Amino acid sequence: MGEYIVSARKYRPMTFDSVVGQAALTATLKNAVKSGKLAHAYLFCGPRGVGKTTCARIFAKAINCMNPTTEGEACGECESCKAFAEGRSYNIFELDAASNNSVEHIKSLMEQTRIPPQVGKYKVFIIDEVHMLSQAAFNAFLKTLEEPPAHVVFILATTEKHKILPTILSRCQIYDFERMSVENTINHLKYVAEKEGITYEEEALALIAEKADGGMRDALSIFDQTASFCQGNITYAKVIEDLNELDTDNYFKFVDYALANKVSECMVLLNAIIEKGFDGGNLINGLASHVRNVLMAKDAQTLKLLEVSEKQREKYSAQAKACPTQFLYKALKLMNQCDLSYRQSSNKRLLVELTLIQVAQITQPEDADSAGRSPKQLKTLFKLLDFTRTKVAQQVAAPVSHASVSHVSAEASPSQTAASGSEAVSDKLSAGVPRLKLSSLGMTFQSLQRKDAVAAKKEAEETNKDENEQFTQEFLDLQWLSMCNRMPQKMVGLASRMKNMQPRITTFPDIEVLVDNQILLDQVNEIKGRIRVTLAKALHNGNVSISLRLAEAEEISRRKTKKEVYDELMQQKEVRAFVESLGLELV
Repeated sequence: MGEYIVSARKYRPMTFDSVVGQAALTATLKNAVKSGKLAHAYLFCGPRGVGKTTCARIFAKAINCMNPTTEGEACGECESCKAFAEGRSYNIFELDAASNNSVEHIKSLMEQTRIPPQVGKYKVFIIDEVHMLSQAAFNAFLKTLEEPPAHVVFILATTEKHKILPTILSRCQIYDFERMSVENTINHLKYVAEKEGITYEEEALALIAEKADGGMRDALSIFDQTASFCQGNITYAKVIEDLNELDTDNYFKFVDYALANKVSECMVLLNAIIEKGFDGGNLINGLASHVRNVLMAKDAQTLKLLEVSEKQREKYSAQAKACPTQFLYKALKLMNQCDLSYRQSSNKRLLVELTLIQVAQITQPEDADSAGRSPKQLKTLFKLLDFTRTKVAQQVAAPVSHASVSHVSAEASPSQTAASGSEAVSDKLSAGVPRLKLSSLGMTFQSLQRKDAVAAKKEAEETNKDENEQFTQEFLDLQWLSMCNRMPQKMVGLASRMKNMQPRITTFPDIEVLVDNQILLDQVNEIKGRIRVTLAKALHNGNVSISLRLAEAEEISRRKTKKEVYDELMQQKEVRAFVESLGLELV
């Protein structure tokens, strides 16, 4: 068995024509060789693994060739070409500036430039990673770089052009190398696979090319790794397993579930992905990239921006036809916000779950029913209350005389006064303030109130009449608290007070709610119909009825807090032993 050589070295280009993905640049270098118009210094810059050092070696070999071809390539037969191929050429020097970056190293290099070449025309100095030179070394290099001996050519290579001094840049011809496109990388991997006798799936090579991120050397290294794992048959499934990459089909599923408002399916798929060891932040980034690709696939002009295989491009185009543009815009915005907040979040999984839930609800209608899983279903539930509150606030803000308010009967008891106070004020307000008529509409505020009441009553009567499922007191308590938690932000105060109420089943399916004061009873009565609608949906029973009653003094009991329930449970020896053994704490 012969010595194994990695593909990145074994298939390193030896001529300009075999360089992949840099056609314009290699054509310029070949023309310089043919014409003999050579600069004294070149700067090759670009990403890693795109052929900077390779082109520097080919160029150095070509300008020293004794019999170059008409195309500007080295002949490969003369003494200079053979010496270079066998690694014994004294005309081509390679210096690693990462480890030779001091002034002394540069001075030693300057001494070698004085000696003319023994074979060939030029002494070529290839300085790799030139940006690693120190400030003093750059300054020592300046004069020689500007006016080197006639037989010297410098070729500098770097991945970080911005770190090189402007005085160095101004003395060089600058060549910017491009990133390898996915298509070029796939074609070269096919060539290598055929040479090595390795079978492959094009989807697998496309995944390797995407993973390489524009670097051919990286692509060949990954190719060797996967070829060893797959034992000569590179398949998409094996490449995903070997590289521990997330299958792109998961992203397509997420988008399909989101379009269908399938929140549960999104959560199940997310859990399966996290259980395989994938990070939630990487998932969001990958999904954002996928949505961006779907957005690009909606227009034929931007479809070419997708650096994917032809088969993947077809899948993106098919999904793009089913995705509204506004959905893609909003999804990208939500995932970008998640990415910005991910690192600072103390509960990262919850942040990812909330983001996916929001994405899955983008296309959901405002009043769509989703079995209690969507916060949108209560958006219109309390519209009547908001409208009523606005009118009451406007009336109270109007000036009221003390005499008009003090007209309440002095003979009434304190409880009667409290119960009827709001009605008395409302009557006096109505008598003291002129009514505003909406003449253009042909109606008054009172008619609007009546219509709202009729609409509320109609909605309560039309809610899931056919459902008649059984429910327990525990389930009723749970749905009551859930309803209070979903009430609009404007009603947070009322919702907080309603949490302390105690709904109970009297005669199934009749529900009685005890209220501890008359003012709160009046407020809840205003939205009684909407409460019944919500509970009927949540309990899956259209025959539910709600009755509100002012509680007697002995019936009022405060709902226990979590801390109080916890303290009661800790009184039991078995519970206390269990909690202490696991080191649990109440949060």
